[in-house]
Amino acid sequence: MKTLLRPAIILFAIPLLLSACVTQKKYQASQEDLRKATELLHACNEQKALCQTNLSTCQSDLNLSRNSLGGKQDQFDQLRAQLKDCQTQRDKQLTQVGDLTVLSKGANDNINATLSQLENKDKYIQMLLAAKSKADSINLALAVNLKGVLKQGLDDKDVDIKVDKTVVYINLSDKMLYNSGSYTLTDRAKEVLGKIAAIVSSRPEVDVMVEGYTDNKAINTACIVDNWDLSVKRATSVVRVLQNDYKIDPNKLIAAGRGEYNTLASNADEDGRAINRRTRIIITPRLNQFYDLLDPSKAAK
Repeated sequence: MKTLLRPAIILFAIPLLLSACVTQKKYQASQEDLRKATELLHACNEQKALCQTNLSTCQSDLNLSRNSLGGKQDQFDQLRAQLKDCQTQRDKQLTQVGDLTVLSKGANDNINATLSQLENKDKYIQMLLAAKSKADSINLALAVNLKGVLKQGLDDKDVDIKVDKTVVYINLSDKMLYNSGSYTLTDRAKEVLGKIAAIVSSRPEVDVMVEGYTDNKAINTACIVDNWDLSVKRATSVVRVLQNDYKIDPNKLIAAGRGEYNTLASNADEDGRAINRRTRIIITPRLNQFYDLLDPSKAAK
C-alpha cells in the first residue's frame, strides 16, 4: 500500500513543483517588464518636462511675435496713411502741372517779350555810354585846346577852364574884358574871344552860352539900371563880338545875365568881389543830340 502511495505522491508533487518553477519565471519576467516600464516612464517624464519647457519658450516667442506683429501692423497703418497723403499730393501736383501747362504758352511769350525789351534797353544803355564817352573825350580835347591857346599872355586869375560832366566852362575876369562899371569890351578881350571863337567854329555840334555876373555893389547910371542890367549887357556884348566879328552862327549863341547872384566867393572884401565879377562862357553839346539819345526808337541804330 505504502509502495503504491509513494509514486502517487510523487506524481502529484511533480506538477506542483513545475507550477512553482513557472510562476517564479513569470514573476522575474514581470519584474523585468516593470523595471523597463519604469525606465520608460521616467524617460517619458523627462521628455514631458522638456516639452513643457519648449512649450513655455514657444509661448513666450509667440507672445513676442504677436507684440511685434501688432507694432508692424501700426507701422503698416501709418505707411498706408502716408501713402494716401502722397497720392493726394500727387493728384494736386498733377492738377497744378495741368494748370501750368495751360499758362506756359502765355508765360513763355511774356518772358520772350521781356527779354526782348531788356535787350533793347541794354543796346540803348550801351549807346548812351558810348555817347557819353565820346562827349567826354570831345570836351576834354576842347578844354585842352582852349587852355593851349589862352594861356599865353594871360594871368591864371583872369581865365579858368573846367570840364564838368558834359560841358566846358570858361570863366573870364571882368578886369580883362571890361572897364570898371562898363559893358564895353577892351581890345584885349576881343583878342581872347577870337581865340575862343576859332575853337568853337571847329565844333559845329556845340552851343555857346555867355553868362554875365557882377558883385553886390549897387549900380545905377544913365545907361545901366542895376546889376541885372549890367550882367545882361556884358553877356550880349560878348555874344555880339562872337557873331559880328568872328562869324559864329547866332543860332548857337545864348546870352544870359545872372546879376550879383550865384557867387563863387564872399562879397565881404575886394578879393571876393573881384572873383564874383566874371563872364562865363559855357560850351555844351547841341540839345537836339540829347533828344535823339533819349528817343527809344533810335536805341538799336
